[in-house]
Amino acid sequence: MALKLTLKPGEKFVINGAVVQNGDRRVTLTIENKASILRSRDVLLPHEANTPVKRIYFAVMLLYLGEGSETDAYDEFVQRMAEFFDVLLNKEIMERCLEIVRDVNTKNYYRALMRCKKLMPYEKERLEYVPGELPEDASDNQPSAS
Repeated sequence: MALKLTLKPGEKFVINGAVVQNGDRRVTLTIENKASILRSRDVLLPHEANTPVKRIYFAVMLLYLGEGSETDAYDEFVQRMAEFFDVLLNKEIMERCLEIVRDVNTKNYYRALMRCKKLMPYEKERLEYVPGELPEDASDNQPSAS
């Protein structure tokens, strides 16, 4: 089954590890055989892998694109996923993580990447959560320590 990829002018994408940039016009490419393809918006650079889910995503991306040692990328994925599991309490998120693990173990890396992307809003919400945060005006009513 062929993949049709419509690119905006100047849009970058990766095919099997090679970065390709579209010219100055919109174009549609047809990929006739199996290839690892990511649009630039789905590529995560090493310095951007700065949260637990992004580190998992980055390891899966390396597996998908065939970058570096497959064993090293898989070991990194397992380590990062284990760390993430250790702090999870939400059963729905745990099930999503198990789906990612199943996808990686069956080498369905693209699906695992897309599932990781769906975890990012949850992670962002959790990382921004501050327990016991007081509303700004409530702090004025606190007794002083004099």
